[in-house]
Amino acid sequence: MKSITIHGMDNELAARLERQAVEGGLSLNKLIKRLLAKAIGLSPARTDRRKDFEPLCGVWSQREAADFKKAIRDLERVDPEDWA
Repeated sequence: MKSITIHGMDNELAARLERQAVEGGLSLNKLIKRLLAKAIGLSPARTDRRKDFEPLCGVWSQREAADFKKAIRDLERVDPEDWA
């Protein structure tokens, strides 16, 4: 991938970019790449691919997780006699 350097950026622009990156939970580099892509009509690359794989990874809803925990509750009890 190509790297670029931006020279002579004024303080106000730099501060606004940094603030926007923090607010968005992004690195400054990722924010600038997204802004550039949007400005020239490209879709920014997705960086979070988790959603793509959730159906394959056994991700449960909160309800499903609660039902599972309820179903295995008896299995979590330790019977001291089993360890005697």
